[in-house]
Amino acid sequence: MTEPLRPTLDVAVYTDSAVWERERERIWFGQWVLVGRADDVATVGDRLLVDLAGESVILVRGGDDQIRAFYNVCRHRGAELVDRSAATCGNVGAALRCPYHAWTYGLDGALIRAPFLGDRAELDDLRLHELAVDTWGGFVFVHGGEPTVGLREQLGAVPERVRRYPLDGLRRGARLTYEVAADWKVLAENYNECYHCGPVHPELCVLVPAFRRGGGGLDWPDGIPHREGAWTFTTTGTSDRAPFPTLDASERVRHKGEHVYPNLLLSLSAEHVAAFRLIPHGTGSTTVECDLLFHPDALADPAFDASDAVEFWDVVNRQDWAICES
Repeated sequence: MTEPLRPTLDVAVYTDSAVWERERERIWFGQWVLVGRADDVATVGDRLLVDLAGESVILVRGGDDQIRAFYNVCRHRGAELVDRSAATCGNVGAALRCPYHAWTYGLDGALIRAPFLGDRAELDDLRLHELAVDTWGGFVFVHGGEPTVGLREQLGAVPERVRRYPLDGLRRGARLTYEVAADWKVLAENYNECYHCGPVHPELCVLVPAFRRGGGGLDWPDGIPHREGAWTFTTTGTSDRAPFPTLDASERVRHKGEHVYPNLLLSLSAEHVAAFRLIPHGTGSTTVECDLLFHPDALADPAFDASDAVEFWDVVNRQDWAICES
């Protein structure tokens, strides 16, 4: 039986600032949200500055090897601990020091020095405001509120469906960054359907002919087969890089796609994974970071060259962003 057509959401859902404010509260500060990769803060003192729905957040690895997240705000006068114009990645050494009055915090967020104020007991409670942190597959997620469910529960069946992809051990081989003049939900919805693939993505459909048929009836959880002779998402459909050794025979010639709600889009090929992070800036603007993740053995090869994957994804991505902006 054919399902009845359902209307699209009202345009205000994508353009109304009041809707965006509700989303900030209920989604971006009310659920687990992707902010980076664990290897972005690989060693003690490494820090990563991220944007969480307009709020500046610092990820930092502590001396106990734990990754923590703090709002980028000194407890004294509200100055930024790390200037937003600074490089995204860096190392703070053993402490975070406010540039305004030199209040200094340990990597666990505790206030360890406030010049000229002595040993006042009330200073003991002035820790940095901390966010909950959890990881999966090498990805770091934060929760800006009081989590009512754990990250694993929010992930649902995704970890099981992609269990043979060695996500934890993959490393970034390239990053493509885009500024898209569209609401983040438009991009997420576009990723979740292939009805547009035939008209918008001719290069993609050469590698996966089934995408020309609108995406209906495809077995998405088990992956979509490439055309004969192709097995990955590159300009040629092949690569000198070896498939991930943990994949089964079917996964070595198929593509899998997952939307890890709200802002991680995964496109899993046999020898690399494209991981998209959506970073919204209100109703009409979204930054997209597209990380291409590879096996460490491939990255260690002196002849490593990701350009075949980079060129392919840049073409497909720009096609998507153009239609989303239209």
